[in-house]
Amino acid sequence: MRNLLRLRRGKRSKKRLAYLLPLSILTVGIALIIGVYAVSFLLGPPPLANDQNTIYYGINGNVIGEERGAQNRYWVGLDEMPANLINATLAIEDKRFYEHNGFDLMRIASAVVSDIKSFSLKEGASTLTQQYARNLYLSHEKTWLRKLKEAFYTIRLEMHYSKKEILEGYLNTIYYGHGAYGAEAASRHFFDKPADNLTLAEAAILAGIPKGPAYYSPFNNLENAEQRQDVILDQMLANGYISKQERRLATREKLTFTDAQERERVPVAPYFQDAVLKEAASILNLDSEKVRSGGYEIYTTLDKHMQKQLKQHASDVIRSGSDIQLGAMAMNPDTGGVRALVGGRDYTKSQFNRAMQAKRMPGSSFKPFLYYAALKNGYTPTTMLMSKPTAFRLENGKVYQPSNYNGYYADKPISLAQALALSDNVYAVKTNLYLGPQKLVDTARKFGIESKLPAVPSLALGSAAVSVEEMVTGYGMLANGGHRIDSHTVMKIVNKNGKTIFERDNTDGEQVLDQQTAFVLTQLLTGMFDHALDGYMQVTGASVTNQLSRTYAGKSGTTNADSWMIGYSPSLAVGVWTGYDDNRQMVKTAEKTYAKNIWASFMEDAHTETAAKQFQEPPGVTGIAIDPDSGKRATPYCEDSRVMYFENGTAPKEYCKLHMPENKQQPKEDNKKDQHDKKGVFKRIVDFLF
Repeated sequence: MRNLLRLRRGKRSKKRLAYLLPLSILTVGIALIIGVYAVSFLLGPPPLANDQNTIYYGINGNVIGEERGAQNRYWVGLDEMPANLINATLAIEDKRFYEHNGFDLMRIASAVVSDIKSFSLKEGASTLTQQYARNLYLSHEKTWLRKLKEAFYTIRLEMHYSKKEILEGYLNTIYYGHGAYGAEAASRHFFDKPADNLTLAEAAILAGIPKGPAYYSPFNNLENAEQRQDVILDQMLANGYISKQERRLATREKLTFTDAQERERVPVAPYFQDAVLKEAASILNLDSEKVRSGGYEIYTTLDKHMQKQLKQHASDVIRSGSDIQLGAMAMNPDTGGVRALVGGRDYTKSQFNRAMQAKRMPGSSFKPFLYYAALKNGYTPTTMLMSKPTAFRLENGKVYQPSNYNGYYADKPISLAQALALSDNVYAVKTNLYLGPQKLVDTARKFGIESKLPAVPSLALGSAAVSVEEMVTGYGMLANGGHRIDSHTVMKIVNKNGKTIFERDNTDGEQVLDQQTAFVLTQLLTGMFDHALDGYMQVTGASVTNQLSRTYAGKSGTTNADSWMIGYSPSLAVGVWTGYDDNRQMVKTAEKTYAKNIWASFMEDAHTETAAKQFQEPPGVTGIAIDPDSGKRATPYCEDSRVMYFENGTAPKEYCKLHMPENKQQPKEDNKKDQHDKKGVFKRIVDFLF
């Protein structure tokens, strides 16, 4: 009897347990779900921020490049997405998207059964929300822990964001293969067009890729991509998104994909783009990677057409196969905006920017800064100094003896105008010692030269290392009449929300140079192209003069390892440096002419569609015809004359007597004696000292 009672009590306990266990599991499950939703509510919306491409625009509003970090991303609003792509994606990935709360229970049940049968997690039932959560916050490993985390983030997304926000986020972050994240990046990569221009057939191809980016990519396997396209078009038809006629036309459409070269498109201006990234990072006080993937729109100073011209002329001039390098920059002298920039021969081989990062000796192209100081301290374009081999004994007892190109000298006094046009080194060193080398250092600082400048006699000949950017900025200040400019590449920055967060103020900078002196020096710098100033040798711009159709001011510079040409028009300042990275000597004659030839051909090409302009003469200066030999006012008897400009009250009053009829047959030695007798006191003192 006892055994029978125990048996009955055991059966009742089992029945009770059979009822309580499911009830307990259900209670725990409900509590867990309530807890998850409560925590999701308390935590608030998860961040949706994600990497986006930063786009660069040129001065005319055209795209010149982009930064994509490790991934290629754009962000496009859902309203800008083509309906066909949205519908194709919903049809194949989540047709009940607008009906569920993040989980498609019917698909989950089916997938769970399949996974249990196969003892795996291969079968997927992810909704768009789940995929979006995975893209934003999780890895793609297939584990139960990852799936639980995915569910948690899915709930938070659905709880705090609208279906439109979720769908927009999904379409902008889903991976389409080949480094392209989001529909816009995929559309550009596969079809070289923005997503809003996609046809139905193209949209169906793209919608099929995320399922297996490698397997369904038309670049990897076109047959697989087209088969999946058929499935998607069928689903779109079944869900009422398209008609039978639209489906038939889509299957017959011949697709045109981006060719391989376009997919690996080289940026228009890679060195410039690097400079923009660095400048933008400084402006925003962010590291470069944050800018790369921050979804910014950066409006730059680059003129795309001018950039192509500069690259082309450099390529045309420099001999193929040479490993000589170059750095070149074109700048708007009114603002300091960089219009074109080449930092080297081949960006794929060297990303070192020789126009902005390299420091090289500028040679005689540094002399304009010296002569600006001279003009401010008593010199005029007709100040005469002796040009002959000269040894200078310095304060430390050492002797410094500069030499002229090829050992040529006038062996007589020459004017500042001719000394600059012929690049006479003795004249330059005499002037530097007369002014005091520190005066040249201080003057160069006014022109924006920030590199280390030793106050030594040879500084007049460009013995300090500077950058192309510094030199072009300095010359640009002469072109604009003397107001300060800062070299820059960025005009405006817009964040990913469309808000302008930086815009450059391009009002004229501080007037740091004397306007009249800057103009007088500019006119002197046009002399390197004027054969009226030929003397003991031709003007230094003689080799390119026949290429030039308008007035430019400029100065060349040469050292054993460097060749420079810097010059400007009223609207453009351009500098070109050529040389070897290892500072080896340039021995071939052609190599020494590269900089001038690139500069001259580019300047002409860059001004083709620009009306010729003269440098604007400011009040307080006077133009007078001068005889180059004597430095006096020209007469009808002078064989050559050139209009030179003087600040009011400084022009010579005497007329040239060297070419008067009675002096035509006068011996050369007598002419030299006559010139010596007529020197002013200032000139005699300088010649005596130096």
